[in-house]
Amino acid sequence: MGKCENIGDAVKSLIAGVWIIVSVGSRGVHGQNGNGCGHTFLGSDSGTLASQSYPGTYPSDAWCTWRLQVPEPRTLRLLFGDFDIESSPNCSNGSLVITDKTGETLLGPVCGKLDATQRNVTLNSSAVTVLFKSGPHRSGRGFLLSYATDQYPDLISCLQRGSHFNSPHLSVYCPAGCKNVTGDVMGNSEQGYRDTSVLCRAAVHAGAVGENLGGRVTVTRGRSLTLYESTFANGILSRMGPLSEKKLLFSQECNNILAVSGLNASSFWNKHSQEHSMFGSSRNMDPQTWTADIDDLNPWVELELSDRSNITGIITTGSSEHYIESYVLFFSKDRKNWKPYKGAFSREKKLFQAYTDGHLRVRNSLFPPVVARFLRLQPLRWHGRASAAVRVLGCPVARFTPRSPSLEGSSQPIMVAMGVVLGLLFCGSCLLAVIWRKRRKKESQMKYSLPTSCQMFQAKSLPFPQSQLISYPLERNVHDALPSPPLKDYELPAAPATGQKIGSTFRPSSDEDYTTPFSLNHYDVPGDLPEYAEPLPPEPEYATPFSEQPSESGGPSLSGILHKTHGPSTQAPASGAKMTSSHAQYDCPSHRVLSNGYCTPALHASSPRPPSAVYAEPKSCDSLLQKRTYERPL
Repeated sequence: MGKCENIGDAVKSLIAGVWIIVSVGSRGVHGQNGNGCGHTFLGSDSGTLASQSYPGTYPSDAWCTWRLQVPEPRTLRLLFGDFDIESSPNCSNGSLVITDKTGETLLGPVCGKLDATQRNVTLNSSAVTVLFKSGPHRSGRGFLLSYATDQYPDLISCLQRGSHFNSPHLSVYCPAGCKNVTGDVMGNSEQGYRDTSVLCRAAVHAGAVGENLGGRVTVTRGRSLTLYESTFANGILSRMGPLSEKKLLFSQECNNILAVSGLNASSFWNKHSQEHSMFGSSRNMDPQTWTADIDDLNPWVELELSDRSNITGIITTGSSEHYIESYVLFFSKDRKNWKPYKGAFSREKKLFQAYTDGHLRVRNSLFPPVVARFLRLQPLRWHGRASAAVRVLGCPVARFTPRSPSLEGSSQPIMVAMGVVLGLLFCGSCLLAVIWRKRRKKESQMKYSLPTSCQMFQAKSLPFPQSQLISYPLERNVHDALPSPPLKDYELPAAPATGQKIGSTFRPSSDEDYTTPFSLNHYDVPGDLPEYAEPLPPEPEYATPFSEQPSESGGPSLSGILHKTHGPSTQAPASGAKMTSSHAQYDCPSHRVLSNGYCTPALHASSPRPPSAVYAEPKSCDSLLQKRTYERPL
């Protein structure tokens, strides 16, 4: 059974080899052609190409053409990392020419050295052809060219070092194909790299960018290390380096060591008891070393993670006696369906290197990363026994609980309705607040403008001569004498049969001889209010005159005052009743009687004036303010 499986694997490997040869051959036909082609990687978004033997001297009488193309409507950006073609008349010993897809020459033929403007070229075409040819010459390294689309203006060459930059933080775009370009890399991803290391190759070593993908990298320049260690990662062996001015650290988000909750393998070998053993569950970060049995010809080891995770890298560590040299990787989400890991732009299983030149600790990054919970490492070559301590790099996948379509569909209208209701409530609240504010502002204006209007009246022209009008002083003291109105303007009513009545103080009947006096602040009332007091609604139109009876207080009576003011008094009938207590409030003491017949009102600040049962009281400005009504003056 095992032999059949081995035969099947051999057949698959043979088919894969044939497909790779065919694909590379077709790619050489369509991407490059000639006998003078050097390192070449042509990607869809970026790539790198060089002359043969670069950075050594290019061969004589050689030629090569490369066709560079990016998706439309993008255009090409070209960057020469190095250019050294022997100068000669008309570039007969070697030259470089760039043409567009119509055959029009965009650059060249050029030879010798390039100035700064020719090293970084932006073209208005998405496809170009690069032609290099050489003749008899003595020296010259050739050229190294990188390209990318116009959306990456920060494109750098594969030869640029970290010491070429002075900024403590930088973000640059590395083209694809920099892994196999010659350049020194010193250090590792954990502690940092020496600043003299080539930046893009160090980024591939650190796992910050894929070897065949390229991409943007973020670098921080920090304090240097005393010694930079040599490590093997992603197919690149870094060198040991001394103290430098600065060190380089690459920023990587998903690069944590994941916890392994379980381990299973095809076989186990216990070094001390020489017996098979099974590993139990382990949730710590320290890896457990697995060693297969000596008779196990098809070894494998499975790792179960604590949760489904985004896996970005694998670190394997062997011992001096037993270690793995290469392996392939499988992954699964449920431990039932296993898928082989394939590299970018490849249809075959990717082969990972796990040992080189005595370096037992090896890191391999996954581009693109995979999402899984179970991993299986299948060694293809090993030394002694298949053995390794495995660590998994990555980050847990954020949990997402899918909602049923019914709940989502039913909740969406509810949320929309709630949003509409809340919006309407908010708009209504804002509208009410604006109205309330305007009303408050209007009330404040009314409050402060009303007393002034109560004291001022608009004068109107009256159709009467000035001699018939009564003028009153604008301001009067309490003890000032009131003006005597002309007696001819008022007539005493006819006395009844039982006795003579006192003259009425209410408005007489209007006739052609009657003139409404023009009031000018005689009383503290608006001008268009009645000049004379009106009787209360329940009372008759004219008040019944008071009988001339002596006052209980001994002071002069109202009839006496009228007699003294308007003329001789008439005799009251003997059968007249005594004045009631309500009438006594109009009696005036002798010390308050003025010469014109008016009685000076008594001022009692503490006690209010008693109400009158006969006469209506004039209204003050406060009552008008409360009712918020305005009376237009005469």
